[in-house]
Amino acid sequence: MPPGQAELIQRASDAHGLLCLLTDKVDRSVIEALPKLKVISNMAVGVDNIDIKVATEHRIPVGNTPDVLTDATADMTFALLMACARRIVEADHYVRAGKWKTWGPQLLLGADFSGATLGLIGFGRIGVAVAQRARGFNLKVIYYDPSAKPKHEAIPVGMEQILREADFISLHVPLTTETRHMITSDTLSKCKNTVILINTSRGGIIDQEALYDVLKNHRILAAALDVTEPEPLPANHPLLTLDNCLVTPHIASASQRTREKMALMAAQNLIAGLHGEKLPNCVNPEVYT
Repeated sequence: MPPGQAELIQRASDAHGLLCLLTDKVDRSVIEALPKLKVISNMAVGVDNIDIKVATEHRIPVGNTPDVLTDATADMTFALLMACARRIVEADHYVRAGKWKTWGPQLLLGADFSGATLGLIGFGRIGVAVAQRARGFNLKVIYYDPSAKPKHEAIPVGMEQILREADFISLHVPLTTETRHMITSDTLSKCKNTVILINTSRGGIIDQEALYDVLKNHRILAAALDVTEPEPLPANHPLLTLDNCLVTPHIASASQRTREKMALMAAQNLIAGLHGEKLPNCVNPEVYT
């Protein structure tokens, strides 16, 4: 289990630098309880676990680990999409439960890829990498991201068109006040009842109660989540009772090479901050102005 805030404050009371994980909540109470703190280094791309505004107020640079996990996360996104669409986990459970008695033409039918439409909500580095992989499966790729510049064959569209047309929807936005629970009952009601939803960004993007309701009542086909709210997801959570919901424990970046690079980048940010140098990857560079 990650340390609670009281334990974090106690153990880091004399620290000049803090290297934290996405499971560590570094808010105002933590930052202001550590008067010697010079730098915060997060071993993650997203920094929604850190109060960046407060860190900036105290002139504390915050580092992250961008770019390095793009390919690993895009690979995991596609792995989840394929596993969900072709019902891989369900099929494995079916065999292990001794239900496989014969072959049948209607057994565990899944979704087709070729000619289907993949809708990406968020089109940063990871979204682009997912789009590149989709081309090999003959998927039409559309995306919603007002801040993104058009890239290769993916087609920029409005959010409503994503919801209306996509056979698969994959989320690639950071967790902010604007994106928290951007996927709601209303959002999901506009999707095809055959849509498959994939989330490798942050759990808070989805209203999980709404997702449970639509999955249970088969108003969408399936969902695959590598991120949840909270994390870890309790073993008795309702989503885990559903055959059409696949959940993995936040492992999108969990390849050997990627995690090694993330650790190195986090250490480099930390060391630079302790030496009073600019962080190689700083999310609040205004602290240097």
